[in-house]
This record gives sequence, structure tokens and C-alpha cells, in this order.
Amino acid sequence: MKKVLGIGNALVDILVNVEEKIIADCGLQKGGMSMIDADRKKELHKQIENMKQVCATGGSTSNTIHALARLGMPAGYIGKVGKDEIGDFFRREMERFGVKPHLIHSDTDTGIATTYITDDGERTFATYLGAAAEMTAEELDPSVLSQYDLIHVEGYLIFNHDLILRVCQAAKAQGLKISMDMASYNLIEEHYDFVEMLLRDYVDIVFANEEEAKAFTHKEGVEALKVLAEYCDVAIVKIGKDGSFIYMNGEITKIEPEEANRIDTTGAGDIYAAGFLYGYLNGLSALQSGNLASWLSARMIEYVGAKLPDEVWQEVQKKL
Repeated sequence: MKKVLGIGNALVDILVNVEEKIIADCGLQKGGMSMIDADRKKELHKQIENMKQVCATGGSTSNTIHALARLGMPAGYIGKVGKDEIGDFFRREMERFGVKPHLIHSDTDTGIATTYITDDGERTFATYLGAAAEMTAEELDPSVLSQYDLIHVEGYLIFNHDLILRVCQAAKAQGLKISMDMASYNLIEEHYDFVEMLLRDYVDIVFANEEEAKAFTHKEGVEALKVLAEYCDVAIVKIGKDGSFIYMNGEITKIEPEEANRIDTTGAGDIYAAGFLYGYLNGLSALQSGNLASWLSARMIEYVGAKLPDEVWQEVQKKL
């Protein structure tokens, strides 16, 4: 069986349901992702300290790797955490679900992603990277990559050009496939030239939602997919409630959406990537891989947070 390695920002998610007014009061852009420092994190957490919160391991790639492991695929993860209780929690949770952690440790606190969820299910992020921001190219152990067949790279790492470039270069040198889930649209706009270089020279499989695809291609839907297909062997554009489009083997496949009771979209794109990669690496067609991805993401938005409950994973195993 193929093995998948992920690299990304090792974070712990704190999820809280809020009214839109709170997002505005906090000075955040609804639907966006704001990078914050330790002082700003304390300020924001004070505003939500009396609200009900859900905590779980997070980070886009971490969520994808977690789901791949639960699908039964051998998986590992590279990230940087603090020498603190939250960092220990992150490691234990990865191991509990079958992910092999290749963690780097820091004296800085483990990163936290505070996720504000509004009634429409949309997420707004205030991310304190903490130790994750300190991960450097020099800390990578290239021998780790030799244990895997594909590396899934987090788009949120694009602010660290040296790191993500070193990862991609090492992966190509060792014959790994590279998949990348695009980051928030504002990061793509800020690092456009670098993202274009990565897609052109290194990335084999790219995932993008509507806003991310538009930020890069200045087009929408199938037209955006066609532009991405000029860069990568496999391209996926997710169009929310209208499903998704996949370019693979020279053909475009429309994936119909699955019905779901939308509560929270956190992790939907991450688990979509897991479902598609599972199918792709097991030789399934674009339609089969996309249908699995769509079904998983539909189940995800029926729950708060980026992790499906055990009973749903039992249903997944029957579906597989």
C-alpha cells in the first residue's frame, strides 16, 4: 500500500460558534485567515473565554493526514510543536489514530488556530503559529521522505519560501509525488509568483476551492480548472454546494455534491483531499475518487470541528 507524508503547521484548533458581530468587533475579515502574535491571541481568547469551545489537533495537512490514517492508509506527519502540554496533546492524538509523527520541538508555545464559526457554517481563522512558524528548511531530515510515496504540502506554508521549496526539491529528488492544498485566497494573492513557480515546477496534484482558484487564475469553475491543469497533472476545484471538478488523465470530471445538514465547514476541504488521495493512490478513477471525497466532506460539515466521530468512520469502512 502507498504511504503518504504530510508537512504543515502543527496547530491545536479551538473552535467556537459566534455571531457575525463578534467577528467584526474582533477586527477580523469574515471567511479569511489572520495571522496573530501571542499578545493578540491572549486578547482574542479573553473575548471568548466564557463561550463553549471545542479543542482538537488541527492544521490543514494534519487534518488530511489524520483522515488518511483513518481510511487505513499508512501516514506520517512533519511539524513543529512546543515543549508544552499542548504539544504533547498533539503528538498523542496523532499516534492514537495511527499517524507516525516526525515532530520537531521548540521552546516556543505550540501554535493555536482559533476558529470562529458563524450560523452560515463559514469559518474565520485567527492563527497563532507559535512553534510552527519556527520550522526551518535546515531542520528537515530528508531521510524521512524516503519512507513515503507522496507528500502532501500545506498551502499555509507558502509564507516560508525556503522551507516549502526545500521540501519540494527533496521530494522530487527522491521520486515522491507532491500534492498541495492551496491556502487562503489572501495568501495566494500575496505570494502569487512563488505559488505559480511551485505549481509549474513541483506540484503534481493541486486542490483549490472557489476563492483560491479565482485568486490564482482570475477565473471561476471549469475555466479556473483549465488554467490549473496547465500547471499540474491533476487539478481539483471545489465549488461548495455545487460539487467539484477534477482534471485527471486529460479529462474533466464533474463530481456532484452529496446532501448534508450543514453545521460547520471546518475541515471539509481537508477531508476532501484525503478522500481523493486515498482513491488516487489506490488506482481508482477520477469519478470514484471524487465521489468518495465528496461523500466524506458532506459528512464532515454535519459536525463541529475537523474530525469525524467514530460511528461515522465505521460507516466509512462499510462504504469502502
